[in-house]
Amino acid sequence: MTLLQALVLAIVQGLTELFPVSSLGHAVLLPALLHWNIDERGELFLPFLTMLHFGTFVALFCFFWRDWLAIFTGALGVHGAARREEAIRVLVLLVVATIPVVIIGAAFEHRLKIIFGTPVAVAGFLFLNGLILLVTEWMRSYKGRGPQRAIADMSAKDALVIGLWQCLALFPGISRSGSTINAGIIRGLNHETAARFSLLMAQPAVLAATVHEAWQLRHMTVSHDMLHISIIAAVVAGITALISTAVLLRYFRDHERWALSPFAFYCMGAGIFSLLVLVLL
Repeated sequence: MTLLQALVLAIVQGLTELFPVSSLGHAVLLPALLHWNIDERGELFLPFLTMLHFGTFVALFCFFWRDWLAIFTGALGVHGAARREEAIRVLVLLVVATIPVVIIGAAFEHRLKIIFGTPVAVAGFLFLNGLILLVTEWMRSYKGRGPQRAIADMSAKDALVIGLWQCLALFPGISRSGSTINAGIIRGLNHETAARFSLLMAQPAVLAATVHEAWQLRHMTVSHDMLHISIIAAVVAGITALISTAVLLRYFRDHERWALSPFAFYCMGAGIFSLLVLVLL
């Protein structure tokens, strides 16, 4: 992997990890479409992927550190009994939402990795991701807006449903943020609240993926050049993810009526284009 290829993948990772367009899908399709000689199931790709995930996690934590500080200090009772109950509720919701992907991901990890070597299947999942986004937006517009709800107003069932939807992102091409935002909207949240909960959920999920990948590296010898490229890529991915987070939340706040539609059309178009290129060329 060259430095240029690493930087391109880092920028794409920083954008697509948070936007509802599937970072895994783009990580598989981009090298295949550009005919890059990169083995995404090879040993050299794992250190790179680990550093990209770590960069994304640091960016998200930097953006949401005030939220986490409020949650943990609130849970410790620093801000009074009412805030303590609310903070503990948010923590429980995040735990409930994270449990399904941990269990299902651990159970089917090796089977799902097979799809990484099948860009045609990933292109199909990317199209499906766009279709799901479009259907969710249509259902919401048909039903109309419900009452405004904050994260603390969610029920455990809401969190569990969102957590189950997050499991769809184990298929490369299906977006984690897209799936969780979809589920949040179906459960009656507006786009901004669904996106904020999705991004809070992303942090334990991304951290868990980073720790898991790092553990797999324990017996692996990583070359100096690969480590150097991975660190640079992690910084670029982190900066891109930080900017993307701010843009995404502002976008959802300002485009409540049709926020998912552009991402839906992009995924469907990119999926069809990728299928045509991969099958015909």
